Amino acid sequence: MKTKNEHYWLKSGFLLLLQNMSFVLFGFAGFYLLVRILDKHSFGTWTLFMSTTTIAEMIRSGLIQNALIRFLSHSPEEEHDSILSASFFMSGAITLCCIILTVSSAEFLAKIWHSPELVQMFYVYSIAYILSGLLSQFHWMEQAHLSFLGVFITIFIKQSLFFFYVLVYYFLHYKIVLINLVYVQAISLVAGIVVEYFFVRKYLSFRFKIHLSWVKKLFHYGKFVFGTSVSGLVSSTVDQMMLGALLSPAATGAFNIAVRIMGLVEIPTNTMAVMVFPQSAKRMATGGHEAIKYLYEKSVGTVLALVVPCFLFLVLFPDLVVHVIAGNKYPETIPIIKVTVLYCLFVPYSRQFGTILDSIGRPKMNFVFVLMAAFLNISLNYLLIRRWGIMGAVYATLTASAITFVFMQIILRRQLKVNLINTFIYASRFYPEFFEKYTRPVLKKTTKMLREFVH
Repeated sequence: MKTKNEHYWLKSGFLLLLQNMSFVLFGFAGFYLLVRILDKHSFGTWTLFMSTTTIAEMIRSGLIQNALIRFLSHSPEEEHDSILSASFFMSGAITLCCIILTVSSAEFLAKIWHSPELVQMFYVYSIAYILSGLLSQFHWMEQAHLSFLGVFITIFIKQSLFFFYVLVYYFLHYKIVLINLVYVQAISLVAGIVVEYFFVRKYLSFRFKIHLSWVKKLFHYGKFVFGTSVSGLVSSTVDQMMLGALLSPAATGAFNIAVRIMGLVEIPTNTMAVMVFPQSAKRMATGGHEAIKYLYEKSVGTVLALVVPCFLFLVLFPDLVVHVIAGNKYPETIPIIKVTVLYCLFVPYSRQFGTILDSIGRPKMNFVFVLMAAFLNISLNYLLIRRWGIMGAVYATLTASAITFVFMQIILRRQLKVNLINTFIYASRFYPEFFEKYTRPVLKKTTKMLREFVH
């Protein structure tokens, strides 16, 4: 008989895997069409726009998401009204600040990236940002109650609407105007809000009362997560932004194709990270550091086992992957892939590193570390892009990833006695354990059913 904890991991793991797959695959399918519809300059401009708006989204989620989930999970029910009120208040305030910042910097960004169409795109995005704030708030409330079905369905709807819009234009051979893509984003957000409301309405029956004490608690916990998230995102997108400023939007587009391909490899990593945070917060309260140590080593080992086959395929067939995904328009992406493929070996460790430190109440340490890593990445990118162009960005990011990986393991060793070798042990055990626990029972049942059918 399955325990409640096993049921959580199976059900939520399946939903989160579907969620991340739909997010990445719909996003990838849309990218697959856009890279063929748009010229190199327009595709690079869209990449720069998405990188910038993603940072704005991360500012809000970094300050609120983990703090809301943590405090709703640990606090008595009579405190939930104050916690939710504080989170809605903070979300509104952050949204207003980000809209002012985006609108005021739109012309500057359009100038340095040589893309005047960005000005109108950022103005329209302000409306979409308000809508995404409400949808995100609903998602966090559902996740705090260890539920993921509504999150999956709304993300599926939001992604599919955008994809089908691009698909229609692709088959009809119409030219896509970038501003229309922003309008479609806003419409899909409205659809997501309507659907998600039915999943969270039972949690919305709370009295709105703002207690400054809870606003301060959420802010002081979230400020380091916020700094960590934004610094990490800047670190991961600075190469594309610098390519746009120092070279051209077309160079950004070529590099972004490699980033998109690596995004497919990161599906298991993202799934495991979302699953681990609520569970690690609970395990910290019950099992202490030993339980967190096991959770880190086991989750990283599991992700490594899933990532290595993808890594080997990209190492052996980089030309094939680029031509199938982006066509013949971006041959300059092939040498980029040959180097960026090495990133995927570091990603499981880096993603779980931040998740674990946040869950054990060390967001400040995580923030300082990621801030230093971002500074290192920015510095290396600036120096190497000026010297080697696109490949300079590749070498800079890989070097920064390798250096930060070493320091991550030193910190985890001191904080939790994490053993790097254990991650490889769990990775090697994954497929035999999966076969014995899941595949063999299915094969037995299938064989038994076939025999009964024959007889």
